[in-house]
Amino acid sequence: MSDFTHINEQGKATMVDVGEKMPTKRTATARSIISVPPLVLEKLTNGDIQTKKGAVFQTAIIAGIMGAKKTGELIPLCHPIGMDNCNIDICVNGNGEIEILCAASITAKTGIEMEALTGASIAALTIYDMCKAMSHDIIIKETMLIEKTGGKSDFRRK
Repeated sequence: MSDFTHINEQGKATMVDVGEKMPTKRTATARSIISVPPLVLEKLTNGDIQTKKGAVFQTAIIAGIMGAKKTGELIPLCHPIGMDNCNIDICVNGNGEIEILCAASITAKTGIEMEALTGASIAALTIYDMCKAMSHDIIIKETMLIEKTGGKSDFRRK
């Protein structure tokens, strides 16, 4: 990848024309990591944080899936696509951080990486929103693509 795909010869933003491409099976997994203070982690009960607004992780899963489905509306040059599947898993990792994995798949002419990244990001923002009453010392540390398959090339973060 040496050129920006969303800029035409005149230097203007453009949506990539995928009209001539053949649909292929495509998958993507993205991860967001959230650092929260021990006070927030202490609220974990049966694998989730319970608040007056409801179960934090379950709400974040639903919000993340909804966000992934709306990616084409949120990011201007993304193609609006229908996903075949979207799964979000949330857990506390070995470093005491909340880890979100969003895996999405589709058979289409274009990739699904942005949907996976959006799903993980929206889930992370939802956790922040639901936990901020306990502490504002919450950091969404990173959101990154872990792997993708299909299209021109596969990718797997080492």
